[in-house]
Amino acid sequence: MIIEKKFVPLQPFVIPLNGLTQGGSRFDWHADGQFFSNSGNTEILDADLQVSVHVEKTMRFFGVDALITGWVKVLCDRCLEELELPVDTSFRLSVKFGGNAETADAGDREIVMVPEGSSELDLAQFVYDYTCISLPMRRVHPEGECNPEALKYLSAGSDAEGDPVTESPFAALKNMLK
Repeated sequence: MIIEKKFVPLQPFVIPLNGLTQGGSRFDWHADGQFFSNSGNTEILDADLQVSVHVEKTMRFFGVDALITGWVKVLCDRCLEELELPVDTSFRLSVKFGGNAETADAGDREIVMVPEGSSELDLAQFVYDYTCISLPMRRVHPEGECNPEALKYLSAGSDAEGDPVTESPFAALKNMLK
């Protein structure tokens, strides 16, 4: 098995299917904040991601194994300061030629059907999707690293010991029951 390093196409994340030889090929790309901004994502402020793709071409299909590593910058859900999150995710595709472009799932690989005669496979949407789903639902700094000024406002409803203050908009309703 010969793995040859291919030149990156003019359009990032595009694999020229017609130009690949039998065996393995490797592609390396970089995704930054502009990539996510162009995709309409307002949550990811900046990024530094390395995308490494290995494509195995056989007579019947293309096997695509991709690894995405690096970091993205988002806002902390607690203090609204910038937070850098690590990204380490991968995806595996089995690309086949068929009628309509569609995707399906087959074990550990996602099957992607591309129309007959297609000469390229654009992985940009896969890179975007797999990066976004690799991020945690709750994005906060580790304990003690949030902006202390912002935390003052969050604890405004507590007394000095951290116990909640009993003045609540619902306190007056409790008095109505008496």
